[in-house]
Amino acid sequence: MSENLLALQGVQTHIGAYHILHGVDLAVPQGQLTMLLGRNGAGKTTTLRTIMGLWHASQGSVSFGGADITAMSTPQIADLGIAYVPENMGIFSDLTVKENMLLAARGARRAADMDDKRLAWIFKLFPAVEKFWNHPAGKLSGGQKQMLAVARAIVEPRRLLIIDEPSKGLAPAIINNMIDAFAELKASGVTILLVEQNLNFAQRLGDTVAVMDNGQVVHAGGMAAFSQDAELQQRLLGLAL
Repeated sequence: MSENLLALQGVQTHIGAYHILHGVDLAVPQGQLTMLLGRNGAGKTTTLRTIMGLWHASQGSVSFGGADITAMSTPQIADLGIAYVPENMGIFSDLTVKENMLLAARGARRAADMDDKRLAWIFKLFPAVEKFWNHPAGKLSGGQKQMLAVARAIVEPRRLLIIDEPSKGLAPAIINNMIDAFAELKASGVTILLVEQNLNFAQRLGDTVAVMDNGQVVHAGGMAAFSQDAELQQRLLGLAL
């Protein structure tokens, strides 16, 4: 059993007058890829944003590497080696691909200061990033923007990568490329937490799975066992893998 890098215990989150998370318990094992699944509105994105400190838990705790990060600010959490790719990708459209990458490489003041070996590795994972290096990011296709968003998140070494629906709206060929990239990232030792609606994507990549409903985790376990249980999938998600 792998040690948990990230753990949420009894997390409740309110957004204004709305009570969104109702006691979330979630474990993300070190070095594995954890899938967070659930119907629309189940609380998946709120969970990610609470982990990142964009919204603060009103009750419960979030721990990372054994340290309590519940009350930390988003910059402090990012400094621990956690990168977050939101559903809208957060690309700066008026900046070039290179400038987007440089903004994320906080240890570099100019492009020449970025780690050449790491960039070469990223270019291998996402060739479009290299191809459109000097192009405005707003001119990229949806799939290319998603590749840039992930590439930007890993431009420096990260201990945990959190990504919200990376395959949303992408063509099957681009999804396959994304799956290959995430598999290589996982093999490199990066721990990954993914929210995903594409169940084929989840089945091919996930080591562990947590399913949310109505602001709570209602199932957690191994992805392989979940993939084989069509009745459980139907009951929790309304459809089967």
